[in-house]
Parts: sequence; C-alpha cells; structure tokens
Amino acid sequence: MSRKFSLAYLTIPGTNPVDQIHIAAEAGYDFVSLRGIPMNLPNEPHFRFDQDKKLFNDIKQALSANNIRLMDIELARVREDLKVEDYESAFSAAAELGATDVLSSIWTKDKAYYCNEFAKLCDLAAKYSLRVNLEFVTFAGVTNLTEALDVLNTVERPNAYIMVDTLHAHRSRVSADDIAKVEPEKFGFIHLCDGPGPIPELDDPTMIEVAREGRLYPGDGEIDLKGMLLAMPPNPISIELPNSKEMDKRGALGHASQCLIKAKQYLAENGIQ
Repeated sequence: MSRKFSLAYLTIPGTNPVDQIHIAAEAGYDFVSLRGIPMNLPNEPHFRFDQDKKLFNDIKQALSANNIRLMDIELARVREDLKVEDYESAFSAAAELGATDVLSSIWTKDKAYYCNEFAKLCDLAAKYSLRVNLEFVTFAGVTNLTEALDVLNTVERPNAYIMVDTLHAHRSRVSADDIAKVEPEKFGFIHLCDGPGPIPELDDPTMIEVAREGRLYPGDGEIDLKGMLLAMPPNPISIELPNSKEMDKRGALGHASQCLIKAKQYLAENGIQ
C-alpha cells in the first residue's frame, strides 16, 4: 500500500478551497487539508464553509468531481481568548464533507487550562468521529514532543494523536531517536517539509518567517527527514511547505506539483515506504 499525500492549505496560502481541490487533484495528491477555522492573520481570507452554504456545496461537488478526499481541517487552537465550543460547526461541516481529522495546537503555557480545553476539544471532535492531531510548534505553548506526549497522557482521549511537523520537530531539537521511543499508535498524520539546519533563537524573526513562507522541498535542506519518517509508522503525509519565492516563480499549481514530486522522489531515494 503506497503512502498517501495531502495538500495542506499553507503550501498555497490564500487559495480558495475549491481551487485548492482542483490543484491537488491535478498535481496528483490523494487528499486536501483545508483551513476551515481561520487564524485571523493579516490579509488572510476566511473560507468558512461551515457558514457559507454555497462554498460548502461547491467544495462537496469539487471533491466528488475530482475524486479527491478531505483529510483534515485546521486550525483548532487552544488559547485563552478562543472557545473550543466555537469549533463545533466547522467540525460538523468537515465531517459531512468526509474529513477524518482535525489539526490542533496549543498557544498557552497554562497546563491545567490547556489540558482541560484540549480534552473538551477531543470530546467535541469525537461527536463527529474526528481524530485530533496535536502539533507541537516551537514558538507556541506546547513546543516539543515531550510536552505533546504529556498532554495525550494527561487527557487520555482515544481520538488524540501527535502530529509531527518536520520543521518544528527539527527546531525543537526533537531527534529521530526521540520519535522512535514513542509508541507508533500515538502518531497521526505528518507535516512534511525541509528547512535550514541552523536553529534560530525564538526572538529571531526568521523563526516565524521560514515557518510561514520559507520552507524547502524535501532533500533541499538539512533536516533529518529520513530519520524522522523511518521512526514513525507510514501514516499519511500532509505536505505543508509554504515558500513565497517558489509560489511567485511557479504559481500555485507548479509549486504544489513540485512539492509532491520532490517528496515522492525523496522517499524513493531513501527507501521509505
């Protein structure tokens, strides 16, 4: 059984979900990963298909017409100024479109608070048979594999998993050996990209700049992608690879296509199933 790939929203940011589906299909992806819960970043368009019935129907039609599936929606963040309950309509709509997963991350250091809220998030997702994939982000609240594992062990929810983003794992100094020590069943899907070897300080602007618009194609950087991938089960890979220069040069379709070509080439060259 060959590895499955999804096209993440942030790889071609700002793209309408229907266009993202068309691009994913033309480029050869198996799934799409849509941003149905906005992050309210500057200049970020909102694609609230849980509130926009026409957009919902257009997405449903595009998924069917292009024979592609919705894997996950993002981003269900845990933070003091956000209410977990507000995600329910997005979860409901995503499940109706066939989604199986939700991407989540934690943006507070208050452990008692975030464990309680994350448990609520998992219970809410479970109503719609959705798995919750907790991503540790170097510059967020839960920043590394140890902290993410602690959340899973604390909340003890059967639909909670860890999502390893290879860039954030590298920058949080999480090694392939660290990953290999974790029970395989705790891992959800994977965010794949490459990046520079040097790890910037948290207050270095390149910490966020690279994460949001300067990631590299697999094999073009210095991250131990082979070690990380071999340390995890062959779960689906969502390619999250924003690179503004490549987008400008290749366009959305060209960039998305190159992401998949380079990913498959990297896996084949390194004997990764």
